[in-house]
Amino acid sequence: MNTNAQTKIGRNILALNLTIIESLLGRTGGNLVSTPPTLKKVTRIMTTPRPEYPRPEFARDAWLNLNGTWRFAFDDDDKGLVEQWFAGGTLPQEITVPFTFQSPLSGIGNNDFHDIVWYQRAFDTPETWAGQRLILHFGAVDYRAWVWVNGVFVTFHEGGHTSFSADITRLVKDKDNQIVVRVEDVSEDIYQPRGKQYWKRDSAAIFYTRTTGIWQTVWLEPVSDCYLKNVKITPDIDNRSVQLEIELEGDLPANLRLESAISFEGKGVLRAGYQAEEATPFLTQLIALGEDHVWDSIQLWSPEKPNLYDLELQLKQGDTVLETVKLYFGMRKISIEQGEVRLNNHPYMMRLVLDQGYHPEGILTFPTDSDYIKDIELTKALGFNGARKHQKVEDPRYLYWADKMGLLVWGEMANAYAFSSEYVGRITAEWQEAILRDFNHPCIVAWTPMNESWGVPNLPGDPKQRAHLVAMVHLTKSLDSTRLVISNDGWEHAETDLLTIHDYESSGAILTERYATHESTLSARPANRDLYVKNYEYAGEPILLTEFGGVAYRVSQQQGWGYSTAGDEADFVKRLADILEAVYASPVLQGFCYTQLTDVEQEINGLLTYDRQPKSKLETIAAIIRGDGQKT
Repeated sequence: MNTNAQTKIGRNILALNLTIIESLLGRTGGNLVSTPPTLKKVTRIMTTPRPEYPRPEFARDAWLNLNGTWRFAFDDDDKGLVEQWFAGGTLPQEITVPFTFQSPLSGIGNNDFHDIVWYQRAFDTPETWAGQRLILHFGAVDYRAWVWVNGVFVTFHEGGHTSFSADITRLVKDKDNQIVVRVEDVSEDIYQPRGKQYWKRDSAAIFYTRTTGIWQTVWLEPVSDCYLKNVKITPDIDNRSVQLEIELEGDLPANLRLESAISFEGKGVLRAGYQAEEATPFLTQLIALGEDHVWDSIQLWSPEKPNLYDLELQLKQGDTVLETVKLYFGMRKISIEQGEVRLNNHPYMMRLVLDQGYHPEGILTFPTDSDYIKDIELTKALGFNGARKHQKVEDPRYLYWADKMGLLVWGEMANAYAFSSEYVGRITAEWQEAILRDFNHPCIVAWTPMNESWGVPNLPGDPKQRAHLVAMVHLTKSLDSTRLVISNDGWEHAETDLLTIHDYESSGAILTERYATHESTLSARPANRDLYVKNYEYAGEPILLTEFGGVAYRVSQQQGWGYSTAGDEADFVKRLADILEAVYASPVLQGFCYTQLTDVEQEINGLLTYDRQPKSKLETIAAIIRGDGQKT
């Protein structure tokens, strides 16, 4: 289907689903029109944008960063394929990768609809890589990507938030290689998993600026003929063990051996070897930590003590080292026991903040690692022990710092807005990739495949949509049995590990009454939605209030909205304290997620401004969030 046809269909879809969209926008209290964000000029100077290794949980020493200046072109007439732009020539514009053309840091800063774009970059391979396989990696490209190397097509990927790779060994020369990428991102397609990216030109209500194209690091790395493709690490604190599930790629020789070296804070702890009895691409190694006296006191991971063990894997053929990969893991367990959420077998109250993961200069792409670190530092300084990353599969660099600094994370899929068979195929494929990519991060303690019935707007009346909702829960659990799964965050739950409720009531007195007992909680209908969908009911799950607050407080000239509005700083603090006191007074609620960490474009309901300035003293807000003097 060509893009013009897709765009026409997209407009018809919008008309047919007007009631769905109005429902999504309606929570802004009718204030649906707001000042669009200004695409300001940026003075940051970056010789190599995002220079850090993009996949720190699975790292090789040798790699080539391909971020920086690429050639670029809009292809509004969809003529690039016919004219074979992939075969040669020079694209007319420049763009700074990995920032999308809508962002200021890209050097373009254009928010118009351009549903097809092209990228082009030259590269040379280091002489020391001669004789090795070469793998080309893309952190994320939104939404569909076709890739050519030296005029030859090498791979296609669909899914705007997940990584993909291609073996380009046979196509690469020593010098003057060309990568060309064609990207298609249909702006008005509401069957496409897109999260908070708006399908109109300018942001409004709860939706923000779109991203199109490359928005995470592109890199190249050499590997051996047989190499480690993936390693899945499953810690087991009860049995004092770590299981490694290893996937190999390439030519599988006989006499393969895997050697594991575990260390903690630079000190060697344990070495283990595994000899493959036959040439197989899948290996499983169970390391029993309790057999060594060094493990008498296992260092557990938590937000309070984010202990991490380093793991070095060497793949050998006989005595020859084929390759070395560096990983890490945390000994951490999240569970529900006797109706309680527990971390490492102890009751644990999750104090989360809703984090959209947007940045004023890079949109979904944060300019530097320091920006990720700053957000996590501020999150913790505000009294939170976790973040619900909202409608965004977050960059692995953020998850790395959450691992190191100690922050719980709820991983969430970027949802679509309408239901169809095509949508089902898209979201299930991308969600699987997200889970498998991020499985090893100890910070992630819960998966949220669906939010507020987005993509499944008629759950009560459509058995297909209910089946899809249940299927997403079981799909998630089939890939990861170690984490909690929330079926549909906010309302209309099916099978779920947690009952999570979204409630933007601004009165503390009403919230206190509403969440005083299980009976009053379960009979409530915030947003006029049932808490459980047809044929499902409460079965003793822990109950958390996972969206509430959203108090707007304007501290600059930025116009915007919130779910309630404070007149000044004192009023802002009073309103915040009022609703948090109600949460802590509830004998029912076991945790919460406050909306939200920062202002985002036209939303001014953050605890911080969009440029990360606190709206009140950090210690004042933190005392309220922690419930100091209430319950702990």
